[in-house]
Amino acid sequence: MFTPDIKSLLEGVPSPAMVLDDMLRIVDMNRLMEAMSGHVIDEVRGIHGELVLRSNVGNNRDRLFKAVLETGEPVASEGDILNCYRRKIPVHCYISPLANRKNNRRGLFVVTELVQLDEVKKDPTNKIFSLNEIIGYSPKMQQVFDKIPLISQTDASALITGETGTGKDKIAEIIHNHSPRSRFPFIKINCGALPLGLLESELFGHTKGAFTGATRNKAGMFKLADRGTLFLTEIGDMPLPLQVKLLSVLDDRQFFPIGGEQSISVDVRIIAATHRSLQEQVKKKKFREDLFYRLNVLYVHLPPLREREVDIRYLADHFLEKFTAALRSNIVGFTSEAMDSLLSYSYPGNVREMSNIVEYAVNMCKEKKVGLEHLPGYIFEPIPEAPAESHISDDENFYEQPQQDTTAQPSPSMVLSEQKQESWNDIERQMIIDTLKEHGGSRKKVASHLRWTRMKLWRKMKKYGLLA
Repeated sequence: MFTPDIKSLLEGVPSPAMVLDDMLRIVDMNRLMEAMSGHVIDEVRGIHGELVLRSNVGNNRDRLFKAVLETGEPVASEGDILNCYRRKIPVHCYISPLANRKNNRRGLFVVTELVQLDEVKKDPTNKIFSLNEIIGYSPKMQQVFDKIPLISQTDASALITGETGTGKDKIAEIIHNHSPRSRFPFIKINCGALPLGLLESELFGHTKGAFTGATRNKAGMFKLADRGTLFLTEIGDMPLPLQVKLLSVLDDRQFFPIGGEQSISVDVRIIAATHRSLQEQVKKKKFREDLFYRLNVLYVHLPPLREREVDIRYLADHFLEKFTAALRSNIVGFTSEAMDSLLSYSYPGNVREMSNIVEYAVNMCKEKKVGLEHLPGYIFEPIPEAPAESHISDDENFYEQPQQDTTAQPSPSMVLSEQKQESWNDIERQMIIDTLKEHGGSRKKVASHLRWTRMKLWRKMKKYGLLA
């Protein structure tokens, strides 16, 4: 048997790492390697490493490994690895020898991801696009990364959608920074934070005496962003009168400041973002259809964190490293119970909320590892069942429904419906119990068997009172 400290050793490595035996079979891997490869250790332990993480490191990783095991000398090399999502990742790898008490030979394989932005700028269609500004190994985030090089190399308007806290601002900034306009300003304005008159003045500027308090000429955001990028966040909250003027600027590339008589020409790229469905806003007559199509030339949707389960571990370790460094703390990781809780939480505030959770934990923790007692209490509260109309926004207009007589007897159809619902809940609860027994209580295996995410399984177990 290998030394029992192998897991602690791997989790202490600040990069994706795994240990292989002398037959190049996987012995163990840390959470960062699980995130990068897309595999969990329980599923791949004992499998040949090349079948899990294909690589051209040193043209022959097997040869390198065997050389390290024979000579006892570590080596370093550069190359590419291919994870389970078929993402090609450029890496710098380190291979070092390890030995346990019985002198069984093992090899430690550590990789660090390389950033190849120069290659992307030379070839915008290059699929190798790695960014240290944003983290994501899930398939949905890979789709976002695949779009960024293409969107960066054009001047067409772009629309970024996603729930609050998913990183829309960061993506817009990345697109600008890797575009030909990166030498010029990146100007951001929140369209939902200002009233109509003030927002118009901020966008287009005004002349002296245009209104009470206008004591001097003021250049607007469009003028300040000339030759650069103007990022309009929460575009779905922009008042309709301003939408007309914005559409005119997009078409004509010129505008009149408030109170001005001379038009100003600008060369500005527009990137807009919103957490609302603009198509729904169009249907409600709250957003102009022509402006929607004018903005929606290039489109990026950022998935919520609950749909990026593979990224949660990586993000948790990233924020832990960030805040421990800032606070000069000696925390080295999370307990398994704390990590299970982080994996089970739904994160309505997405990445921003995860950052806050980890920052709170680092401030509360005075031990080597963050435990359950260091996490904010609200993440353990029961998750309310979402209503059937949860996809409809709160400002939707509903027709008033006639009040029902609460004293009236329920109809046979209503009773039958309730019986069916109760029956299905019993069946689903028993199905989870039976599957847990079948797999020895392993939630990972149960979720895989039922084809659910671990987060969905946790919610169901919480609903049916199956959590200890």
